[in-house]
Amino acid sequence: MKRIVPIAGPDDRFFWEGVAAGELRLQRCAGCSKLRMPPSPMCPVCHSLQWRTERASGRGIVYSWVIPRHPPPDPGQEPPIVVLVELEEGVRLVSNLCEVRPEAIRNGMPVEVCFAELEGVRIHQFRPAR
Repeated sequence: MKRIVPIAGPDDRFFWEGVAAGELRLQRCAGCSKLRMPPSPMCPVCHSLQWRTERASGRGIVYSWVIPRHPPPDPGQEPPIVVLVELEEGVRLVSNLCEVRPEAIRNGMPVEVCFAELEGVRIHQFRPAR
């Protein structure tokens, strides 16, 4: 299974710069203070174009998860575990889950962010909280 390296655009560059620095960054609307993920140029609540970034704790729970079966992984590799993590801050983020066997995953399981290299690019993942 070919993993796709993320490409930063103008609306999410702050997020990927944070990941490169070893932290998760979120957008907060400067108009109504609503926290949002995924990043967007305009607040979906008040339509403000003004926003600021803040560092997330990196802790959350597994809200939902799936193991994709198509396309099949390369021989000798396991398919990734894709999770929807609800961060402590209240927003949800799609990522991969590592350092856990599939039979041990549960919705509500506490997780924490960790970082890995993918083709020379740092990416975020989650693992069971220690």
